[in-house]
Amino acid sequence: MGRAPGDIPPSRTAAELFRQDIREWIRTHAPAGLTGPPPRPAEAAVAEAAMEEAAAEAAAVWERSLLDARLICADWQPEYGGSGLSPQESLVFEEECARAGAPRIRRGAGERIVGPTILAHGTEEQKSRLLPGIVSGEHTYCLAYSEPEHGSDLASVGTRGTVTGDEIVITGRKAWVDGAERADRALVLCRTGGPDASGHRGLSCVVVPLDSGNGVVRRVVRQADGTADCRELSFDRSRAPLRDVVGEVNGGWRAVMTGLAHERAGRAAGRHLGFEAEFWDLVREADKTGRSRDPVIRDRLAWAYTRITLLRLLERRAAARTGAGAVPGADAAVTHLLSAEYHRRFGEIALDIMGAPALVRPDGDGYATDRWQEALLTGRAGTIRSGTAEILRDVIAERLLGLPKEPRAARRRPS
Repeated sequence: MGRAPGDIPPSRTAAELFRQDIREWIRTHAPAGLTGPPPRPAEAAVAEAAMEEAAAEAAAVWERSLLDARLICADWQPEYGGSGLSPQESLVFEEECARAGAPRIRRGAGERIVGPTILAHGTEEQKSRLLPGIVSGEHTYCLAYSEPEHGSDLASVGTRGTVTGDEIVITGRKAWVDGAERADRALVLCRTGGPDASGHRGLSCVVVPLDSGNGVVRRVVRQADGTADCRELSFDRSRAPLRDVVGEVNGGWRAVMTGLAHERAGRAAGRHLGFEAEFWDLVREADKTGRSRDPVIRDRLAWAYTRITLLRLLERRAAARTGAGAVPGADAAVTHLLSAEYHRRFGEIALDIMGAPALVRPDGDGYATDRWQEALLTGRAGTIRSGTAEILRDVIAERLLGLPKEPRAARRRPS
């Protein structure tokens, strides 16, 4: 390729020209033996680990090539380690990696949520200091928002942040933290305001080091599919520099909303690629077992394919809107909800096709599940994380459709 992907002319209106460019770059830079079928959604969480076990040296070469070309966190500005790709070009890159079977190396919550939050609300000093470490992989982040007592009700968090001099001291518990087993930093939502600052007021977001010497304890949380990639985090007077509060002290709710919007958009971006590969694998299974001759199964498979097609179109529309300057917002809830509910139902279809044997798994902790069982078991979690399906429907109804707010139970008054 005559130029590195990061050197594309500033006029970013011809996504298909970029597609030709990046397709050739992937062909010439992806190491032999590394490419293969795109990871299925149920396998995505372990795709990078599996890749490292199978081809560690090739993976390192590929990662180095992506870093040199600024194709990790590629939509971030060049001064922070990215390439400045437009949203449309980023989606094209996702599609071309999937087409070639080349692993799309990501930086987890740091890329999807923490980085965009810092870009939107952080100081220039924070951007210059924190973002390059995410791109390089020097630091790995997780998101510590939800709590055991309050679930998805982030306005009710009780984790306390006390400002002491030039530090903020964190005490409390966070639950269902994805990626915390690998992370060395967390973006923590805590309550820093006084007694009269309840609800959305008085909240702050702060980057907290996760070393055990900083009063952080990680407890394993086993998931329905037997995996243990979630943690509960306990903070016992854990300290973070006051300069690492993202946004204003007591003004963290805006940062929370930004992070959630990007998380929903990030989880949905390119999801149709893995879904489509998974779908055709299931069609082959249905042909093999003869279940594809059942008209009910054929109808359900047709439903699945139309949803994948719709998701692809929504992803492209979202990329076009963001490229035109729109900030991910309520429209990201549509794509995320469609994606999550599709995969929950897809797991049910898969088990219907596989029949009674698919309902049996080995006993005990750490049990193995096959890919179709995993699709069913993880599908339900997808309708809870990043905002429950019920919350997302409220967001769509109120913010996109302009419907009245959902009635809330009247507060009890003293008799």
